[in-house]
Order: sequence, then C-alpha cells, then structure tokens
Amino acid sequence: MARVIHTGDTHLGYRQYHSPERRQDFLDAFEAVVEDAVAADVDAVVHAGDLYHDRRPGLRDILGTIDALRPLREADIPFLAIVGNHEGTRDAQWLDLFETLGLAERLDETGRRVGDTAFYGLDYVPESKRDALDYEFAEPDAEHTALVSHGLFTPFAHADWDLDEVLGEANVDFDAVLLGDNHAADTAQVGDTWVTYCGSTERASASERDPRGYNVVEFDGGDVAISRKAIDTREFVFVDVDLGPEDGTEYVRERLRERDLEDAVVVVTVEGDGETVTPADVERFGDEQGALLTRVNDRREVETDEEVEVSFADPDEAVRERVREMGLSEAGLDVDDTVRDLDVADSNVRERVKRRVEDALDEEPTDGDVGAEPDETAETDVDADAESEPDEQAQATTMEDFS
Repeated sequence: MARVIHTGDTHLGYRQYHSPERRQDFLDAFEAVVEDAVAADVDAVVHAGDLYHDRRPGLRDILGTIDALRPLREADIPFLAIVGNHEGTRDAQWLDLFETLGLAERLDETGRRVGDTAFYGLDYVPESKRDALDYEFAEPDAEHTALVSHGLFTPFAHADWDLDEVLGEANVDFDAVLLGDNHAADTAQVGDTWVTYCGSTERASASERDPRGYNVVEFDGGDVAISRKAIDTREFVFVDVDLGPEDGTEYVRERLRERDLEDAVVVVTVEGDGETVTPADVERFGDEQGALLTRVNDRREVETDEEVEVSFADPDEAVRERVREMGLSEAGLDVDDTVRDLDVADSNVRERVKRRVEDALDEEPTDGDVGAEPDETAETDVDADAESEPDEQAQATTMEDFS
C-alpha cells in the first residue's frame, strides 16, 4: 500500500497583483500542505510541477522553500517532484539543488518506489518537442505504477497533449497519472488508468474561484482511490455586478458594502449597461472597507473611434509594426530586438540587455528613456502566465547559503 499527497502549481514567489502579502500567501499554502503531510504521516508528497512561479526565483523564495521542506525530511517523508513550464530552463533546476540537500528527489524515467508503488516523472515538454519523446521507462519493481507529469492533457479542457498516445506508447502500464498545470482540480479515467489534476494551492488567477487544495491518492490491493482535501487560503471575495441603464460607480460601492471585505482580495466584475465606472475609485473604496486589495474588471465593450486592423498572416511583422508605432528610442528598439531574437540563448538575454542599457546611459540620449515604462495600474485580471517576478538578488549564491 502507498498513500501520498499529490500537489503542484504552488507558484512560490508569485507577487500577485504586485502585493508582498500575496507572495507570502503562496508560501503559506505550500507550508499548509507540508503540515498536513506530516500530521497524516503519508508515505510521500508528490509535486507535479511549477514549484516556483519564476524561472529565476529570488533568494528569499529559495530559503522559504528550504524551510518549508525541512519538516518532511525530519519526518522521513520523501518529496518527489518534476519540473513544470514555469520553472523550466535549459540548465539545472533548483529542484536538483534541493536534492543535493536531501530535501527532494527529482522523478524521471527510472522510477522511485514508495511502498508498493513505483512513481515515474515526465517533466513539462514544449509541444514542438513532443514528437521526439519515446515514453520509455524502466521496468517497475512494484505492484502499482504512477506517472507524474505537467501539461494540458486530454481528456480535460484546453488540452494540447494526447494522453491516449502517451499511455499507448509507454512501455509501462500505469495505474494512475498525477498531473499539474491545470489549476482546476479534476479526475477522469482513460481506459484502466485514473488521471487526476490536483489544482493549484493558491489562486493564481481571478478565474480560480473554487477552494484550493490537493489530492490524497491511495494505491491498495489493485485499487486506486483519489480524494480531495481543502486548505485554508486567503479569502477571495468575488463581486459580480450587472449594471442597469442608470447604474454607475455608486451602485458598485453599494454592492461592496454588502460584503465582508476584511483582509480579502476583492475582485469586482462589471457587466451590463450603465454609466462609466472608474476602477481607481472602486478599488480605493474597497481598500477603505478593509480589503487587502481590490481589482476591477470592466467587461463591457468600450466604444472607440480608432480602427484596429488585425491580420494573422505574419504575427511577427504585426508585433514589429506595433513596436514601431510606440515611438521607442533607438536603444529601446535594440532591447526589444534582443529579447525577441530566437538566436540569442535564454541565458544570454539578460547580459546583452544589461550591456545595451549601460551603453545607452553612457551615450546620454536626449529622450531619456530606453523604453516605455509599464503601467501597473492597467492590470485588471491576473493569470498565472501573465506576470513574472524579476530577480531580487544579484549576489552569487553558494552552498553555504543553504546550510
């Protein structure tokens, strides 16, 4: 028998809505999973990818992860994980570092036995490279088998990875497939194989309205049992407002007064007719009512006299044309070309941009700006793929930092 916690999409380090409190919320949710694992004395914690939100997490996030994983090591509960799309790079992973510290094990095609179950790992693979996969795994030495992977698989919504093909080509008959990437928890059966998404442990998008949690998966006597366990996370208050013809900002305020907003993330969605609603006024009012933060999504069509021509014949040229219309300086255009140049390795982009900015500063351009400053107030809804936390630490990190 083996009883494991199946979790994933923890997105540690995500400073959602540019809020440091939200960043801590993601770590708190992960720590809650670890606490439950120790209390329930499970056989392992299986993480299905996207441990971090950013491919280059800050030192604070790395140290927070180490502190969170230590109770598992002390309880002799293995932390088995794979790499998701958010943390995927061409080089070594932070997961490999945690393995050297005895805090984690990276699952792969060789398998890792827990009780009577062998767990295999399949990291996230971009769609363009999946045709080269052979789905060859080491022969299992256990009664049960489970594949842990990250991606959008059939038969679930938004799928771009054929699970029937994976299971058909694999040389191992899997009893279960434990997945990450889809933040909505769901379970289905493909042939004789149980397939399940554990969902995210914190709301990485305002569209994630269901309670957050994880799966408990039991392998026993030829059977697979999957159950759900919720965790306490910061309250999200969703206020959906359908405006009548004469309704406006004050009507939205009235709807907010009806709700308990204390320490909550408040997401206001405006639809219908009505007058113009000023998001800044509504957000300020929500914060005055005790909300941690308030965001407004006005989904009504906005009339504009500007004609927008859309063509899908050459998306790259469309992007270049839009960049030209922005009126960026020569240095700004140079930086844009560097970032989007597919011939420049990911590891070299930052250094090239840094050198170009330094050169621009040395040249003292008259326009004063390398590029346009992003408008943070324009953010209305956040998706897990929409924001990326910049590096906070420029200092070198050595093994002594983690001891």
